[in-house]
Amino acid sequence: MGEVRVRIAPSPSGNLHVGTARTALFNYLFAKKTGGKFILRVEDTDKERSSEAYIKNIFDSLKAMGLNWDEGPDVGGPYAPYTQSEKFDVYQKYAKELMDKGFAYECYCTQDELEEEKQTCINEKRAHIYSGRCRDLSEEDKAKFKREGRKPAIRFKMPSKTMKFHDIIKGDLEFDTSLMGDFVIMKSNGTPTYNFAVVIDDMQMAMTHIIRGEDHISNTPKQIAIYEALGAEVPQFGHLGMILAPDRSKLSKRHGATAVSEFVEKGY
Repeated sequence: MGEVRVRIAPSPSGNLHVGTARTALFNYLFAKKTGGKFILRVEDTDKERSSEAYIKNIFDSLKAMGLNWDEGPDVGGPYAPYTQSEKFDVYQKYAKELMDKGFAYECYCTQDELEEEKQTCINEKRAHIYSGRCRDLSEEDKAKFKREGRKPAIRFKMPSKTMKFHDIIKGDLEFDTSLMGDFVIMKSNGTPTYNFAVVIDDMQMAMTHIIRGEDHISNTPKQIAIYEALGAEVPQFGHLGMILAPDRSKLSKRHGATAVSEFVEKGY
C-alpha cells in the first residue's frame, strides 16, 4: 500500500461538533502513526445552511485542538479545490458518465408521486424503496415530462446482490442491496447528494481509508456500488462508535455543550 490518506469532511451548517472533532482526532492520529496525510475538506453543497462563519469555526476549533491538516481549502494541495461548492461541474461530469454507462438514469417523479409511493408502502406495512418507475422511460415519455416542465433528478441503479466488505473496526459486514432501491445522486436543481459527492471527492483525492462514525455504515454499500460502477479502487472503511449522552441517546444541545468552541471558551 502507498501513502495513507485520510480526511475529515465537516459540513459548515453549524459549529464543529465534538463528535466530528473526535472523528477528526482518530483520522489525525492514524495519519501520524502511518506517516500519511490528514486532509480537511469542506462539504458545503447545502448553500442555504452553510456559512463562512461556520467554516471559520471549523478551522479555529480544529486548530485549537492541535489538529493541523496537510491539505485543505486554506493551505491548498495537489487535489484542490477542497470545497465542494467549487466542484459542481465535476459531479455533473461523473453523473453523465454513469448514465452513459447505463448505471444511472433520469427520474422525473414529482415529490407528490414519491410521497404517494412511500405512503402506499406504509399502508401495506412493507419497507419503502423506490419503485424504479423511471428506470426504463422511453424518449417519448421523457419529452412529455419535459413539456410539463418537470426537471429530472438522476438516480443510480442499485445492483441487487449481497454486498460484503471488511470494516477495519467492525469486522466483516454484509448487506442485501435489493432492500435499498435506486437512489438519487443528483437533485433536479443540479446539486449532488451526499452519497455521490463524497465518493467523487474521496476518489479524486486518492483517499485510502475512510474513518467515520458508525451512523454512516448504511451509506457504505451505496458508496461502494458507485466506486465499482466507475471502475475506481474502493478505499478501506472503518466505522467508529458514537459519543452518546448519559441516557444513551445521541449527544445534543439538551445534554449541554456540543460544539468544540464552547469548550474552548470555557477554558478547556
